[in-house]
Amino acid sequence: MFSHPSFFCVVAEQDGKVIGSNCLDERTPIAGVGPITIDPGTQNRSVGRQLMQSVLSRAAEREFAGVRLVQAAYHNRSLSLYAKLGFVVREPLACMQGSIQKMPPGYRVRPAQPNDIGACNDLCMRTHGHDRGGELKDAIQQGTAVVAQSDGRIKAYASSIAFFGHAVGESNQDVQALISAAPAFQGPGILVPTRNAALFHWCLESGLRVVQPMTLMTTGLYNEPAGAYLPSILF
Repeated sequence: MFSHPSFFCVVAEQDGKVIGSNCLDERTPIAGVGPITIDPGTQNRSVGRQLMQSVLSRAAEREFAGVRLVQAAYHNRSLSLYAKLGFVVREPLACMQGSIQKMPPGYRVRPAQPNDIGACNDLCMRTHGHDRGGELKDAIQQGTAVVAQSDGRIKAYASSIAFFGHAVGESNQDVQALISAAPAFQGPGILVPTRNAALFHWCLESGLRVVQPMTLMTTGLYNEPAGAYLPSILF
């Protein structure tokens, strides 16, 4: 993230020592915050607030339509800080880990190609009201992006089935195909919106376990999702 030209990253220093950092993903019309890190010995001393204010000032200067983040639900202080800074709770999430061997019938999951970006952006736009084309382009170049096809067209895509990846599908079954085809979930796991009870129950019944609860929070533009999706740790 620190070396990527489309990330704005800041560090906090005290007495010549780095004690914290924060990043802003600027690849899409919606900016994503995180991860924010603070040295345990300097927590609860307003360092986190200053790091957040820095990236939010940057987002305002760049006139992003909205800003989003995913918060660790157990952390009371960060929840309070983000709410004070204007973030609204939108979605409870479950970070889930495991493996699924059963693919829904009638799907082909394959690596995404550059000529898939238009269809994927259209799917994301219909679901969320914005696209994540910059993110998807990077994922295709890195070889992590996949699409799920059924009836001769793309029904779902993912930048990766991982902690730092997002997925969008027309229906739960479309996203289930992406999840089922993943050989492993990189990082702590995938983020499943628990308000989508059918998808959450399917994950549990298929053998996935909940690692930790998390919370999607937003400022600015937000549309209630019109399809199935998995957010990344950024949003």
